[in-house]
Amino acid sequence: MALEGEKFIDVDGVRTRYVDRGAGETIVLFHGGNFGSTGSADATDDWGSTIDDIAKWGRVVAIDKLGQGYTGNPKSDDDYTMAAVVDHAHQTLRTLGIESAHLVGHSRGGYLTCRLTVDHPELAKSCVIVSSNTCAPGTGGNEKVFANKPTPSLTAESQRWVLEKYSYSADCVTDEWVDALTAIAQQQSYAEAVDKMTQDGYLWTKFLPGLLTDKEDMFRLLQTRGIQRPVLQIWGYNDPTVSHAQAYELYRILAEKERRARWQTLNEAGHFCYREQRKRFNEVLRSFVANA
Repeated sequence: MALEGEKFIDVDGVRTRYVDRGAGETIVLFHGGNFGSTGSADATDDWGSTIDDIAKWGRVVAIDKLGQGYTGNPKSDDDYTMAAVVDHAHQTLRTLGIESAHLVGHSRGGYLTCRLTVDHPELAKSCVIVSSNTCAPGTGGNEKVFANKPTPSLTAESQRWVLEKYSYSADCVTDEWVDALTAIAQQQSYAEAVDKMTQDGYLWTKFLPGLLTDKEDMFRLLQTRGIQRPVLQIWGYNDPTVSHAQAYELYRILAEKERRARWQTLNEAGHFCYREQRKRFNEVLRSFVANA
């Protein structure tokens, strides 16, 4: 199922899908999840109508992360890491000729945008972190969300269940969204990534240990030199994956060194807050970008 405006580009030998629409300030969207996830096959499709909303007032570039959506898997086993995902995102922006943009990331994509801003501040006009327990200190609540998940994994039924559990209201989980993620999960490349992460154990031996080390390094940099860019957290008040205490601790770390730090909480919204509070999310993001 093609997304309106979708394109493909070669990034260091990895075929990468992205959407590029609209005109004006460049806003780059990075979705959540990770390659080989058995919960949901997250991709650019997660953003849904958010892409349409942003394209009315800016240029929106939404990118399928490494090994997700219709972007190719890591080229080597050593690259089943978050560090490789960050590097691929960086190289994608370079390949697209994007030299300065407002970076917006959801969930694991929120860690990605924060890390990109810390490591490559010249690329970021601002950083927006959306409902990201990966970027927040402490441990997220994903395991509680996934408890009693229907089997087999990654079917339309199972993915719909996961998305609804993430959400305050099931109304935001559309057939179109579920169908798109189901088609992604049915790719041979996705099955290969699942095998790597589960049967070969890369989730526990490579991905999560590397992410933990990388997070500690990022927080050290944030606490010593700061993010050095305007930064906004947008959180769903009813997000079951991240506590209010974690969100506050992340804000405390960001705001201690960056006076341009903001935090917006959207009520009656779960993990995909931009879907459940679409109008408000767009207003908050547009205002922030205009003043960043």
